[in-house]
Amino acid sequence: MNNVIFLTQQPGHIANVYAMAAQDIKKSPLLTAPEHLPQVEFIFSTWGMPSMSEDEVREHFPALKAVFYAAGSVQHFARPFLACGVQIFSAWAANAVPVAEVCLAQILLANKGFYQSAAMQKQQQRQLGREFTNAQPGNYGATVGLIGCGMIGRYTAQLLQQFDVHVLACDPYTQIDGVEKSCLEELFSRCNTISNHLPDNEKTRSMLGYDLFKRMLPNATFINTGRGAQVIEADLIRALQEEPARTAVLDVTDPEPPAPKSPLYTLPNVVLTPHIAGSTGQEVARMGSYMLAAHADFLAGKPSPHEVTLEMLENMA
Repeated sequence: MNNVIFLTQQPGHIANVYAMAAQDIKKSPLLTAPEHLPQVEFIFSTWGMPSMSEDEVREHFPALKAVFYAAGSVQHFARPFLACGVQIFSAWAANAVPVAEVCLAQILLANKGFYQSAAMQKQQQRQLGREFTNAQPGNYGATVGLIGCGMIGRYTAQLLQQFDVHVLACDPYTQIDGVEKSCLEELFSRCNTISNHLPDNEKTRSMLGYDLFKRMLPNATFINTGRGAQVIEADLIRALQEEPARTAVLDVTDPEPPAPKSPLYTLPNVVLTPHIAGSTGQEVARMGSYMLAAHADFLAGKPSPHEVTLEMLENMA
Protein backbone atom coordinates (compact mmCIF):
# COMPACT_ATOMS: atom_id res chain seq x y z
CA MET A 1 0.00 0.00 0.00
CA ASN A 2 1.34 3.41 -0.93
CA ASN A 3 -1.26 5.50 0.91
CA VAL A 4 0.35 5.05 4.34
CA ILE A 5 3.82 6.11 5.52
CA PHE A 6 5.90 6.50 8.65
CA LEU A 7 7.19 10.03 9.12
CA THR A 8 9.71 10.98 11.80
CA GLN A 9 13.13 12.54 12.10
CA GLN A 10 14.01 9.88 14.68
CA PRO A 11 13.37 6.62 12.77
CA GLY A 12 14.78 4.48 15.57
CA HIS A 13 11.59 5.06 17.57
CA ILE A 14 9.29 3.67 14.87
CA ALA A 15 10.24 0.01 15.30
CA ASN A 16 9.75 0.16 19.08
CA VAL A 17 6.47 2.03 18.99
CA TYR A 18 4.76 0.20 16.14
CA ALA A 19 6.53 -3.15 15.75
CA MET A 20 5.81 -4.00 19.37
CA ALA A 21 2.18 -2.91 19.02
CA ALA A 22 1.56 -4.88 15.85
CA GLN A 23 2.09 -8.63 15.77
CA ASP A 24 4.47 -8.38 12.84
CA ILE A 25 5.36 -5.03 11.36
CA LYS A 26 6.44 -6.69 8.10
CA LYS A 27 2.87 -7.90 7.59
CA SER A 28 1.38 -4.56 8.58
CA PRO A 29 0.01 -2.20 5.90
CA LEU A 30 2.35 0.51 7.26
CA LEU A 31 5.11 1.21 4.75
CA THR A 32 7.91 3.76 4.60
CA ALA A 33 7.53 4.98 1.02
CA PRO A 34 8.39 8.70 0.68
CA GLU A 35 8.41 8.49 -3.09
CA HIS A 36 4.64 8.11 -2.96
CA LEU A 37 3.92 11.27 -0.95
CA PRO A 38 1.28 12.66 -3.37
CA GLN A 39 -0.81 9.52 -2.79
CA VAL A 40 -0.34 9.37 0.99
CA GLU A 41 -3.61 9.47 2.92
CA PHE A 42 -2.32 8.52 6.38
CA ILE A 43 0.83 9.40 8.31
CA PHE A 44 1.94 7.34 11.29
CA SER A 45 4.48 9.06 13.48
CA THR A 46 5.89 9.30 16.98
CA TRP A 47 8.65 11.37 18.63
CA GLY A 48 10.46 13.33 15.95
CA MET A 49 7.43 14.29 13.91
CA PRO A 50 8.65 17.26 11.81
CA SER A 51 6.92 20.62 11.86
CA MET A 52 5.58 21.93 8.56
CA SER A 53 3.89 25.05 7.26
CA GLU A 54 0.43 24.94 5.71
CA ASP A 55 2.02 25.43 2.28
CA GLU A 56 4.34 22.46 2.86
CA VAL A 57 1.46 20.24 3.95
CA ARG A 58 -0.55 21.11 0.85
CA GLU A 59 2.46 20.72 -1.45
CA HIS A 60 3.79 17.39 -0.16
CA PHE A 61 0.59 15.71 1.06
CA PRO A 62 -2.31 16.80 -1.15
CA ALA A 63 -4.28 13.60 -0.42
CA LEU A 64 -3.58 13.44 3.31
CA LYS A 65 -6.57 12.65 5.54
CA ALA A 66 -5.12 12.00 9.00
CA VAL A 67 -1.98 11.90 11.13
CA PHE A 68 -1.68 9.25 13.85
CA TYR A 69 0.88 10.38 16.42
CA ALA A 70 2.05 7.67 18.82
CA ALA A 71 3.34 10.05 21.51
CA GLY A 72 1.94 12.80 23.71
CA SER A 73 1.80 16.50 22.89
CA VAL A 74 1.04 17.52 19.29
CA GLN A 75 1.47 21.24 19.94
CA HIS A 76 4.63 21.57 17.85
CA PHE A 77 3.15 20.32 14.58
CA ALA A 78 -0.65 20.00 14.68
CA ARG A 79 -2.01 23.43 13.76
CA PRO A 80 -0.88 23.61 10.09
CA PHE A 81 -2.27 20.12 9.44
CA LEU A 82 -5.58 20.97 11.09
CA ALA A 83 -5.76 24.19 9.07
CA CYS A 84 -5.47 22.06 5.94
CA GLY A 85 -8.36 19.84 7.00
CA VAL A 86 -6.18 16.94 8.14
CA GLN A 87 -7.43 15.13 11.25
CA ILE A 88 -4.96 14.59 14.09
CA PHE A 89 -4.98 11.64 16.46
CA SER A 90 -2.64 11.44 19.45
CA ALA A 91 -1.73 8.75 21.95
CA TRP A 92 -1.65 11.32 24.76
CA ALA A 93 -4.07 9.11 26.69
CA ALA A 94 -1.64 6.18 26.45
CA ASN A 95 1.29 8.37 27.49
CA ALA A 96 -0.74 9.67 30.43
CA VAL A 97 -0.83 6.20 31.98
CA PRO A 98 2.88 5.83 32.88
CA VAL A 99 3.16 9.50 33.89
CA ALA A 100 0.25 9.14 36.33
CA GLU A 101 1.73 5.89 37.65
CA VAL A 102 5.07 7.61 38.26
CA CYS A 103 3.30 10.52 39.96
CA LEU A 104 1.40 8.16 42.22
CA ALA A 105 4.64 6.44 43.24
CA GLN A 106 6.40 9.77 43.83
CA ILE A 107 3.51 11.15 45.89
CA LEU A 108 3.32 8.07 48.13
CA LEU A 109 7.09 8.08 48.64
CA ALA A 110 7.21 11.84 49.26
CA ASN A 111 4.56 11.63 51.96
CA LYS A 112 6.84 9.16 53.78
CA GLY A 113 9.87 11.47 53.50
CA PHE A 114 11.54 8.88 51.29
CA TYR A 115 13.76 11.14 49.18
CA GLN A 116 15.63 13.01 51.86
CA SER A 117 15.69 10.15 54.35
CA ALA A 118 17.23 7.87 51.70
CA ALA A 119 19.95 10.44 51.04
CA MET A 120 20.62 10.73 54.79
CA GLN A 121 20.88 6.97 55.15
CA LYS A 122 23.45 6.88 52.36
CA GLN A 123 25.46 9.51 54.25
CA GLN A 124 25.35 7.23 57.32
CA GLN A 125 22.91 9.59 59.04
CA ARG A 126 20.37 6.91 59.90
CA GLN A 127 18.91 8.63 62.95
CA LEU A 128 18.47 11.92 61.08
CA GLY A 129 16.74 10.01 58.30
CA ARG A 130 14.32 8.39 60.71
CA GLU A 131 13.64 11.72 62.40
CA PHE A 132 12.97 13.31 59.02
CA THR A 133 10.53 10.55 58.08
CA ASN A 134 8.75 10.83 61.41
CA ALA A 135 8.17 14.53 60.70
CA GLN A 136 6.30 13.68 57.49
CA PRO A 137 2.55 12.97 57.38
CA GLY A 138 2.76 9.51 55.84
CA ASN A 139 -0.11 8.57 53.54
CA TYR A 140 -2.95 8.38 56.05
CA GLY A 141 -4.71 11.73 56.00
CA ALA A 142 -2.09 13.49 53.89
CA THR A 143 -3.21 16.30 51.58
CA VAL A 144 -2.16 16.08 47.94
CA GLY A 145 -2.42 18.94 45.46
CA LEU A 146 -2.76 18.51 41.69
CA ILE A 147 -2.08 21.50 39.46
CA GLY A 148 -4.00 20.92 36.23
CA CYS A 149 -6.80 18.42 35.63
CA GLY A 150 -6.04 17.25 32.13
CA MET A 151 -5.68 13.60 31.20
CA ILE A 152 -2.70 12.99 33.51
CA GLY A 153 -4.11 14.99 36.41
CA ARG A 154 -7.45 13.18 36.21
CA TYR A 155 -5.84 9.74 36.05
CA THR A 156 -3.52 10.59 38.95
CA ALA A 157 -6.57 11.64 40.99
CA GLN A 158 -8.27 8.39 40.08
CA LEU A 159 -5.28 6.34 41.24
CA LEU A 160 -5.12 8.29 44.50
CA GLN A 161 -8.71 7.37 45.33
CA GLN A 162 -7.60 3.98 46.62
CA PHE A 163 -5.51 5.65 49.34
CA ASP A 164 -6.51 7.56 52.48
CA VAL A 165 -5.37 10.94 51.19
CA HIS A 166 -7.29 14.16 50.63
CA VAL A 167 -6.87 15.59 47.13
CA LEU A 168 -7.08 19.24 46.08
CA ALA A 169 -6.97 20.29 42.44
CA CYS A 170 -6.55 23.61 40.68
CA ASP A 171 -7.83 23.93 37.12
CA PRO A 172 -9.97 26.77 35.75
CA TYR A 173 -11.60 24.54 33.13
CA THR A 174 -12.10 21.13 34.74
CA GLN A 175 -13.52 19.74 37.97
CA ILE A 176 -12.82 16.17 39.08
CA ASP A 177 -15.59 14.35 40.95
CA GLY A 178 -14.64 13.69 44.54
CA VAL A 179 -11.75 16.16 44.47
CA GLU A 180 -11.80 19.50 46.29
CA LYS A 181 -11.43 22.46 43.95
CA SER A 182 -8.77 24.94 45.04
CA CYS A 183 -6.91 28.05 43.97
CA LEU A 184 -3.13 27.85 43.62
CA GLU A 185 -2.44 29.87 46.75
CA GLU A 186 -4.56 27.57 48.92
CA LEU A 187 -3.13 24.46 47.28
CA PHE A 188 0.48 25.44 47.98
CA SER A 189 -0.40 26.48 51.54
CA ARG A 190 -2.25 23.30 52.51
CA CYS A 191 -0.73 20.38 50.63
CA ASN A 192 1.95 18.00 51.84
CA THR A 193 2.71 17.02 48.25
CA ILE A 194 2.12 19.11 45.12
CA SER A 195 2.23 17.65 41.61
CA ASN A 196 2.34 19.80 38.48
CA HIS A 197 0.27 18.76 35.44
CA LEU A 198 -0.21 22.10 33.71
CA PRO A 199 -0.37 22.19 29.91
CA ASP A 200 2.53 23.94 28.22
CA ASN A 201 1.31 27.14 26.59
CA GLU A 202 1.83 30.89 26.73
CA LYS A 203 -0.56 31.29 29.66
CA THR A 204 1.19 28.77 31.90
CA ARG A 205 4.86 29.55 31.34
CA SER A 206 6.55 31.01 34.44
CA MET A 207 3.24 30.56 36.26
CA LEU A 208 4.79 28.94 39.34
CA GLY A 209 6.98 31.47 41.17
CA TYR A 210 8.16 32.52 44.59
CA ASP A 211 4.78 33.82 45.78
CA LEU A 212 3.56 30.22 45.57
CA PHE A 213 6.68 28.30 46.55
CA LYS A 214 7.14 30.37 49.73
CA ARG A 215 3.71 29.11 50.85
CA MET A 216 4.82 25.47 50.85
CA LEU A 217 4.64 23.71 54.20
CA PRO A 218 8.02 23.20 55.89
CA ASN A 219 8.08 19.51 54.94
CA ALA A 220 6.19 19.69 51.62
CA THR A 221 7.34 18.17 48.32
CA PHE A 222 6.94 19.71 44.87
CA ILE A 223 6.83 17.18 42.01
CA ASN A 224 7.14 18.17 38.36
CA THR A 225 6.54 15.64 35.61
CA GLY A 226 4.77 18.22 33.42
CA ARG A 227 6.95 20.88 31.84
CA GLY A 228 9.85 22.85 33.28
CA ALA A 229 8.78 26.12 31.66
CA GLN A 230 5.94 26.61 34.14
CA VAL A 231 8.45 26.93 36.99
CA ILE A 232 10.64 29.97 37.68
CA GLU A 233 13.72 27.99 38.64
CA ALA A 234 15.37 30.70 40.76
CA ASP A 235 12.18 31.09 42.80
CA LEU A 236 11.90 27.37 43.49
CA ILE A 237 15.57 27.23 44.47
CA ARG A 238 15.07 30.17 46.84
CA ALA A 239 12.16 28.46 48.60
CA LEU A 240 14.15 25.22 48.91
CA GLN A 241 17.16 27.04 50.36
CA GLU A 242 14.99 28.90 52.85
CA GLU A 243 13.46 25.67 54.16
CA PRO A 244 15.75 22.62 53.68
CA ALA A 245 12.99 20.23 54.83
CA ARG A 246 11.11 21.05 51.62
CA THR A 247 11.82 18.73 48.70
CA ALA A 248 11.62 19.04 44.92
CA VAL A 249 11.38 15.97 42.68
CA LEU A 250 11.95 17.19 39.13
CA ASP A 251 11.64 15.00 36.05
CA VAL A 252 11.54 18.11 33.83
CA THR A 253 13.31 21.47 34.02
CA ASP A 254 13.81 24.56 31.88
CA PRO A 255 16.33 24.38 30.34
CA GLU A 256 16.44 20.62 30.12
CA PRO A 257 18.81 19.43 31.48
CA PRO A 258 19.51 22.26 33.91
CA ALA A 259 22.37 24.64 33.18
CA PRO A 260 25.75 23.17 34.25
CA LYS A 261 26.10 25.44 37.30
CA SER A 262 22.47 25.28 38.43
CA PRO A 263 22.04 24.80 42.19
CA LEU A 264 19.54 22.07 41.34
CA TYR A 265 22.53 19.74 40.95
CA THR A 266 23.94 20.43 44.40
CA LEU A 267 20.95 21.13 46.66
CA PRO A 268 20.47 18.09 48.92
CA ASN A 269 16.68 18.52 48.88
CA VAL A 270 16.39 18.21 45.08
CA VAL A 271 15.95 14.94 43.16
CA LEU A 272 16.53 15.09 39.40
CA THR A 273 15.53 12.45 36.86
CA PRO A 274 16.11 12.63 33.06
CA HIS A 275 12.52 13.10 31.81
CA ILE A 276 11.54 9.46 32.28
CA ALA A 277 7.95 9.71 33.56
CA GLY A 278 6.45 9.21 30.09
CA SER A 279 6.39 5.98 28.12
CA THR A 280 9.65 4.03 28.23
CA GLY A 281 10.68 0.46 27.45
CA GLN A 282 7.73 -1.75 26.59
CA GLU A 283 5.32 1.05 27.56
CA VAL A 284 5.86 2.72 24.19
CA ALA A 285 4.00 -0.15 22.52
CA ARG A 286 0.80 1.02 24.21
CA MET A 287 1.00 4.26 22.23
CA GLY A 288 1.41 2.42 18.95
CA SER A 289 -1.53 0.15 19.72
CA TYR A 290 -3.73 3.17 20.49
CA MET A 291 -2.92 4.71 17.11
CA LEU A 292 -3.49 1.45 15.22
CA ALA A 293 -6.90 1.30 16.91
CA ALA A 294 -7.60 4.93 15.97
CA HIS A 295 -6.71 4.14 12.35
CA ALA A 296 -9.08 1.16 12.38
CA ASP A 297 -11.85 3.38 13.77
CA PHE A 298 -11.18 5.97 11.06
CA LEU A 299 -11.45 3.37 8.30
CA ALA A 300 -14.68 2.06 9.84
CA GLY A 301 -16.16 5.56 10.08
CA LYS A 302 -16.27 5.42 13.88
CA PRO A 303 -15.44 8.35 16.20
CA SER A 304 -12.18 8.01 18.12
CA PRO A 305 -11.47 9.23 21.66
CA HIS A 306 -7.94 10.02 20.53
CA GLU A 307 -8.75 12.79 18.06
CA VAL A 308 -7.29 16.24 18.76
CA THR A 309 -9.12 19.36 17.61
CA LEU A 310 -7.93 22.93 17.26
CA GLU A 311 -10.06 23.95 20.24
CA MET A 312 -8.46 21.26 22.41
CA LEU A 313 -4.98 22.61 21.69
CA GLU A 314 -5.77 25.76 23.67
CA ASN A 315 -5.90 23.90 26.97
CA MET A 316 -3.96 20.68 26.58
CA ALA A 317 -0.29 19.91 27.04
